[in-house]
Amino acid sequence: MAKTLFDKIWESHVVADLGEGWALLHIDRVLLHDLSGARALTEITDRGYRLARPDLVFATPDHAVSTLPGRTSETFAGGARTLANLRIKAKETGIRLFDLGQPGNGIVHVMAPELGIVLPGLTLVCGDSHTCTNGGVGALAFGIGASELSHVLATQTLMQRRPRNMRIRFEGTLRPGVTAKDMILAAIGRYGTAAGTGYAVEYAGSAVRALPLEARLTLCNLSIEMGAKMGMVAPDDVTFQYLAGRAFAPRGADWAAALAHWQSLPSDREAHFDHDHRLEAGEIAPQITWGTSPEQVIEVDAAVPQPHSANDRAALEYMGLEAGRPIAGTKVDWVFIGSCTNSRLSDLEAAAAMLGERRVAPGVTAWIVPGSETIKREAEAAGLHRRFLAAGFEWREPGCALCVAANGEAVPSGARCVSTSNRNFVGRQGTGARTHLASPAMAAAAALAGVITDVREFG
Repeated sequence: MAKTLFDKIWESHVVADLGEGWALLHIDRVLLHDLSGARALTEITDRGYRLARPDLVFATPDHAVSTLPGRTSETFAGGARTLANLRIKAKETGIRLFDLGQPGNGIVHVMAPELGIVLPGLTLVCGDSHTCTNGGVGALAFGIGASELSHVLATQTLMQRRPRNMRIRFEGTLRPGVTAKDMILAAIGRYGTAAGTGYAVEYAGSAVRALPLEARLTLCNLSIEMGAKMGMVAPDDVTFQYLAGRAFAPRGADWAAALAHWQSLPSDREAHFDHDHRLEAGEIAPQITWGTSPEQVIEVDAAVPQPHSANDRAALEYMGLEAGRPIAGTKVDWVFIGSCTNSRLSDLEAAAAMLGERRVAPGVTAWIVPGSETIKREAEAAGLHRRFLAAGFEWREPGCALCVAANGEAVPSGARCVSTSNRNFVGRQGTGARTHLASPAMAAAAALAGVITDVREFG
């Protein structure tokens, strides 16, 4: 029987069929971050349990740490105790902690693929909804709640209801200036934020196969914004080349055996998908959100749409926009290039390519926040930080930063921010902050122009 990528991974991890669509799954890797990690580890030990497989658990502080240059664990007082507890529990339980300033530290969904912790065909969970990012390497990765996290730590298993299969095919060739961020925003804009509810989504098609691995991670990152817990791209030569030599990737004979297995994972030609969508890649333009949900998105050369619901009207009022007016030219106060969506080296390179001899526009605060310590060091070795600093950007330390504003860093109330993150919810980047989601190149262009601008016309 023909099977999808999802089917193959799910079925190979079923420990017990619990009936009515439920199964007990084996979980191959567990990721922890500072907000929920120490709490989950504490609950396990307080209840008298031991971690089932501490060697399969990996932790890093990212959400509640300052990204101020030269920061320490005490810079943001609100996260200091959280980090201290994570350090204590990591030592007690024997899990691996990638601490501040160490290679491997960074945003949890950036460092896992970067280190080869997540691999094709594995199951991986974390107490964070954007764990779906890791599906870009062909893994079954998803976010879970606090009680589920404790269960996994104690048993290395998790009870889950089997989702249905959805495929979104991007066929054709992307036009200049269009990125993976634009692809996924366009899909969410077309299908809505509930379209993926109850589904595992596989992204496929010639345009997806043409994407580098880091762009595939961006594509999968916003799966949760479509309502899907899981987003995946089938592993191929691009995946294998990316993973070869990574710190936790197989080596030697183990690599050969793993590669043979990975090559069997892509969906069979006759595999059935409960929903199968197709988007023409050549028809996608650079995207920018106008409202307070990722589905409230338009092409950057379009006008702000007329409201069709109370939610639309409320979004327009919150964002301070007028329906019918072009969104390009809207004044910008802040720009944030970072987050688990777009903080990898290729993202920073795309932003740096926009600079030329230009400088950040007067009155604009612009941050570059690398996704990990490794990315920061690689970018600095290439001189990217000097280019950003010379242009008037702030070069920060790795962390979640302005994506979720959980570390004392926030966009001021009423300020308008073009952000490479994944959520433009009310208050997401700070109380009263107005967020427009876009690609790194679009965000950099906005910082330099001082207004939302079409990257294709920026030069």
